[in-house]
Amino acid sequence: MAIAAIMPKLGNSVESCIIVEWKKAVGESIAEGDVLCDVETDKAVVEVTSPAAGTLLAQFYAAGDDVPVQMPYAAIGQPGEDISELLPGRTTAEPAPATASEPAPSDTVVATPQTGNGVSNSGRLAISPRAKNLAKRENLDFSQLAGSGPDGRIIERDVQAALAARPRLSPVAQAKLAEGGYVAPQQGSGPRGRVMTRDLQAVGQGRQVDRESRETVEAAVLEAEVVKVTGVRKVIAERMLASVQTTAQLTLNASADARALQALRARFKASSESFALQSVTINDLILLAVARTLPLHPDLNAHFQGDTLTRYRAVQLGMAVDTPRGLMVPVIRNADRLSLREISGEAKRLAAACLDRRIAPDELTGGTFTVTNLGGLGIESFTPVLNPPEVGILGVSNINLKPVQAGQDVAFVPHIGLSLTINHQVVDGAPAARFLQGLAQNLANIDLLLAG
Repeated sequence: MAIAAIMPKLGNSVESCIIVEWKKAVGESIAEGDVLCDVETDKAVVEVTSPAAGTLLAQFYAAGDDVPVQMPYAAIGQPGEDISELLPGRTTAEPAPATASEPAPSDTVVATPQTGNGVSNSGRLAISPRAKNLAKRENLDFSQLAGSGPDGRIIERDVQAALAARPRLSPVAQAKLAEGGYVAPQQGSGPRGRVMTRDLQAVGQGRQVDRESRETVEAAVLEAEVVKVTGVRKVIAERMLASVQTTAQLTLNASADARALQALRARFKASSESFALQSVTINDLILLAVARTLPLHPDLNAHFQGDTLTRYRAVQLGMAVDTPRGLMVPVIRNADRLSLREISGEAKRLAAACLDRRIAPDELTGGTFTVTNLGGLGIESFTPVLNPPEVGILGVSNINLKPVQAGQDVAFVPHIGLSLTINHQVVDGAPAARFLQGLAQNLANIDLLLAG
């Protein structure tokens, strides 16, 4: 009996997954535990495996589709088995899609009495729901399409064929075409045959619109790329908005004497390989200092949810990592108990896993405080945004010379910028300032902190 492969819930906050790539094709034999596809959650790319052995009978979603968790996304069984009852959101009026042993139209067709020419007895154009939805999403006029489904019904593959044959338009040309009065050639003069406004032809005139005027319009309006916000980027957008809407955020700025940090980093770089300290960075030293300072300020190492503040004894230290897919925050577990080499090694492992898109969902949850460092990009000061339910996040900026009075003289001393954002609902300014003060002292005396 055929069974459905259900999209698993890959984390407490995961509501849907985007199929990145199918690893098995329809009709292919699979064993239990074989990887069926790679999916992208709001945190990472994860392999999803087959729950049973058999033949992959159907893929209910294509690569790039957003699939709700706990929803059937594929069917597994023996060739020829009925999978109609396994379809996601299926109703009894909908027949089954294509299977491995019985090719059929690539979309679900709702049965409606037909006249035989693609028009129903009611006079409406006969088109399947999936084909109609696809045409609407792509702004395609399907009224002139010839259907290849039963009785001339327009089905999804007809719309897909029309989309494949449709000329590629620049955004400006697409807007101009939507205004009416113009038609587009099959191929334009833009990159890879893209149709530009200068390529559009006036309807009924048999000649191109005046080239000079079109080029003037084209030069005046910049090309734009429309990118759908999905996956990690979509989650970041939602959470950043929710963060500033649901918390009372206050940022305090300070700086710390960076001479000890720079001197220690230079000594590590020049040390023997046997010490395994050459790869330790200033950021690693900052992570260590934060992990050692937070236990003395429990109000900052906490979560605030509803009307409850939970203070944690152990420091689960989040570290912001910039990736091509967006910001990710893996967590260094029990950072307050780790040595400098352990923190450095774990930070590098987690950052590499984020960049390689193989970070485990569990490694991106459970943080109690976060550090985000933009110093390497030359940022002198910024306002980090809280990562709820955490109540504190530290922003680290670059190292600059700061005038410091020494007796009757003024010396220029390198200082590193620190910006602490707190949830003022549960953390007052004075406790936050004391944490910054203690952290600055520990950074200025980082060698003593290591000896402690």
